[in-house]
Amino acid sequence: MARLQGKVAIITGAAQGMGAAHAKRFVEEGAKVVLTDLNEEKGNALAAELGESALFIKHNVTSAADWEKVVSQAEEAFGQVDILVNNAGITMAKSILQMTEEEYRRIVDINQVSVFLGMKSVIPSMQKAGGGSIVNISSMNGLVAGAIGYTDTKFAVRGMTKAAAMECANYGIRVNSVHPGVIATPMVMQEDTKAAVEAFAKHIPLKRVAESKEVSNMVLFLASDEASYSTGSEFVVDGGMTAQ
Repeated sequence: MARLQGKVAIITGAAQGMGAAHAKRFVEEGAKVVLTDLNEEKGNALAAELGESALFIKHNVTSAADWEKVVSQAEEAFGQVDILVNNAGITMAKSILQMTEEEYRRIVDINQVSVFLGMKSVIPSMQKAGGGSIVNISSMNGLVAGAIGYTDTKFAVRGMTKAAAMECANYGIRVNSVHPGVIATPMVMQEDTKAAVEAFAKHIPLKRVAESKEVSNMVLFLASDEASYSTGSEFVVDGGMTAQ
């Protein structure tokens, strides 16, 4: 039987990159998936590709009202929510001296506040379903230093995951974080950055960057009942970078 048969999932930032890979993998494994993103064109195209098991909703992850709408429409279309993947996120290549307060707060809102809002909004639906799994996408920079703003918020996602896991255990809801390293998404592998990424890959113990599907396989495991005794934990997909 498919590993997510009968499950209903919400995946944010799902129009492209890792989010799209997660959505495709989930549908392959029998889930009904609500894809959310601000990119309507790519989101609708992916939902059409995935067929009747997918629904796209335009979604500002920093808006509590938008989160209420997403959960309500998910329940109306497919039923109570079993899985939430908080995947949406941004980064910015600026130093602490260059970054404005407005830019910093935008990163915090998208990377950190959205995770809080997502968990808060979906937990009641999962309670009605009798349990669930929340997978928060952090980063290897939620374990070791990276860019200002990005690192801070990815550490926060790690902490929120642990706090929520303790609170949600009584509801039968598991909460875990995934920490990807360098992933070969279109954004990372575009022409102006590809050479630098390939040079950096030589310093990764496994000597290569990851494919999105390799992260999706970890997310799938945590979303499924196979991870029934895992909660409040970090799952690292970084080719050994943080082990050095």
